[in-house]
Amino acid sequence: MGDLFLAYQLLTFKESVRIPPNLFGQKLDHAALQILRDRFERTVSKDFGIIVSLHHAKIQSEGRVLPGDGAAYFDVEFDALSYVPQVNEVVEGEISEIVEFGAFVRLGPIDGLVHVSQIANDFFSYDKKTQNLVGRESRKTIKKGDVVKAKIATVSLKDTVPNSKIALTMRPDGGGGRKKREGKK
Repeated sequence: MGDLFLAYQLLTFKESVRIPPNLFGQKLDHAALQILRDRFERTVSKDFGIIVSLHHAKIQSEGRVLPGDGAAYFDVEFDALSYVPQVNEVVEGEISEIVEFGAFVRLGPIDGLVHVSQIANDFFSYDKKTQNLVGRESRKTIKKGDVVKAKIATVSLKDTVPNSKIALTMRPDGGGGRKKREGKK
C-alpha cells in the first residue's frame, strides 16, 4: 500500500574482528561475517535501531596478531540492515498473538502491542472460547492471522528485542482499520 512505510535502513560499518585459528581454513570474509552476525544480529542500538541482518563483509586490513593470542585481528567493513520504528509511522502487520489485554502485531523483527482500548471506538473484550477479541457493539472480531493497519504510538528501544516495547493504535483518530489476510477464512 502506498501510505505504509517501514523504517528500514542499510548502513555500512567498520569493525575490528578477532578471527580464531580454527577459522583460518575458511575464506576470511566469510569467517568475519559469521562472527559479526553472532555478535550483532537481533541486537538493539539506540542509534541504529534493531539490527536485522548483516551482509557483504570485506576484510580491509592485513591481520594483526597480539602476543599470547593465536587469533588474527582484521578491520572489516560490512553492511547492516536495521529497522528503526518511528512514532506516527503507519504500519501493516499480521496479528501474531491475542491476549486478554490486546493483540500483538508482527512488525518485521519485533511485535508491537495494540491494547484493547486502542483497537477501535468500541469496547473489545477477550473471548476465552475462541481466543479472539470481540467488539461489544460492532461484534467485530480480531483474531490471530488477521492483517491490520496501525500507527506507532510509542517506541521504547532497550538493550534487547524482548525488552523493547512498541505501542500501536488502530483507533480511527490514530489510523487503523482491519482487513482479512488473503487466502484465509
